[in-house]
Amino acid sequence: MMSTPSATTENAAESLVSPVNSHNEWDPLEEVIVGRLEGATIPSNHPVVACNIPPWAARLQGLAAGCRYPRMLIESAQHELDQFIALLQSLGVTVTRPDVVDHSRRFSTPDWSSRGFGNSCPRDSMLVIGDEIIETPMAWPCRYFETHSYRKILKDYFRRGARWTAAPKPQLTDALFEKDFRIPEPDEPMRYILTEFEPVFDAADFVRAGRDLFAMRSNVTNRMGIEWLRRHLGSGYRIHEIESRCRTPMHIDTSFLLLSPGKVLVNPEYIDIDCLPDVLSSWDILIAPEPNSIDERLLKITSMCGKWLSMNILMIDNKRVIAERHHVNMLRALEKWGFEPIPCDLLHYAPFGGSFHCATLDIRRRGTLESYFH
Repeated sequence: MMSTPSATTENAAESLVSPVNSHNEWDPLEEVIVGRLEGATIPSNHPVVACNIPPWAARLQGLAAGCRYPRMLIESAQHELDQFIALLQSLGVTVTRPDVVDHSRRFSTPDWSSRGFGNSCPRDSMLVIGDEIIETPMAWPCRYFETHSYRKILKDYFRRGARWTAAPKPQLTDALFEKDFRIPEPDEPMRYILTEFEPVFDAADFVRAGRDLFAMRSNVTNRMGIEWLRRHLGSGYRIHEIESRCRTPMHIDTSFLLLSPGKVLVNPEYIDIDCLPDVLSSWDILIAPEPNSIDERLLKITSMCGKWLSMNILMIDNKRVIAERHHVNMLRALEKWGFEPIPCDLLHYAPFGGSFHCATLDIRRRGTLESYFH
């Protein structure tokens, strides 16, 4: 005989106040997950990895795939990461960290095997919509079990009232990837390494503005992935697609970033502002300045990211914003646009996949679900 939940149990569940509550990119930040570098492993060799990183990095990655990152890279990035965490805490933000994991351990499915990557970028593997955390179906095989390092956190949030969802786990067989894929030349039609075999997406290909989300199709996010999220969220939300001119698109947060109600930061190299969705017609389109050049040879060789990582900033609220100290052009532009930039160092995080926006996942922002477009 099946037992039914008591009224007391149901009332207790209803009385929980979810620790997860984030509807946009700019409400006052109260809690954030920050990634780790311990145990990080150079991504395993796979066409979907190589096609998404600069050619010089891809060559190195292919040679060193599955090995631990060199200590000299980790030490420089760790020092900056510690300072970034201290800054967040000084601003009154609660910082939560994933477990330390040995990502060099091999794992397998019935179809393939791989080593891991790291948990440096929680923005990729989890998407927060209101009081719900969604584990995303990522396309890189080396990231298949990445959210396991966050499971202790996820279970804690769930017990305290959050909704916890996992998108369908992808098979990641050869059928998902275009055979003999070649990066399109500037004068060729856009093409992607992903087929529509199954839904895959990284959370970092989405940015949120209340009831409206903006998504970018990329070499880690296919149309089927965007459609899965559209159906999952239902009629209360709208998803608008942003077209990128980048020949190797991966993650929207170096192309298009929402800063505050009515203001969006756009990469002039990757985004044609005349092709933006109509809902943005009343918003101020802020054109990102040319990034300051990086002279450090080792960083240029090992970075997994392009030069527009200068756009990878983190809003503390709708005025204050953490941005890279090195990128003076961006700091000046933010100030000109009415924001209060807080300079911080995280330049050496690039070999691990990003900067301030990538390295974090905002769990709680003080605000409610609103519609910013009519």
